Amino acid sequence: MEQELFCAGSETSSNAIQWAMSELVRNPKVMEKAQNEVRSILKGKPTVTEADMVDLTYVKMIVKETHRLHPVLPLLTPRVCQQTCQIMGYDVPQGSVIFIKSWAIMRDPKHWDDAETFKPERFEDSEIDLKGTNYEFTPYGAGRRICPGLALAQVSIEFILTMLLYHFNWELPNGAAPEELDMTEDMGLTIRRKNDLYLLPTLRVPLTA
Repeated sequence: MEQELFCAGSETSSNAIQWAMSELVRNPKVMEKAQNEVRSILKGKPTVTEADMVDLTYVKMIVKETHRLHPVLPLLTPRVCQQTCQIMGYDVPQGSVIFIKSWAIMRDPKHWDDAETFKPERFEDSEIDLKGTNYEFTPYGAGRRICPGLALAQVSIEFILTMLLYHFNWELPNGAAPEELDMTEDMGLTIRRKNDLYLLPTLRVPLTA
């Protein structure tokens, strides 16, 4: 059980970080803005600490927008209908297994302006949270069966992404242009990049031993 939870948490978090870095490389102005925030707050410190994370509002917006466009799990935990009911004109018989495609909900233009565009600023001064309170945004599910690792996963993703942005500058190999990066998804139980992500780092702030 513990091993399954660890594997599930590590794979989903690593996928989220890959998608975040993919979008940042494709959107250099967003990456520059995030790096400026991180480096102005850390002010040359040798490493990132948990206390530093509180003020990194733009990094948090980037992670939210990554979850919206590239949710690690395309489907939420299935539910079983307890009694026959009707939803928006559709009859749902008792015992039906219901799957909710969060991937589609979080790209629905009815709820999101420029739904296909990576735009972290959409979460600025927004009350939309990660707990599924607003059902248009459910990267971790909602209700009693929300992902039990939400807090740990979110902290891990934000922390690792902050370290990558703080210590390094990033670019595509062989002088490739940002718009050339292939963003094809491999859709399964999780949504991975179809092709591996290769980036060239340039050390900006030395790492401590």
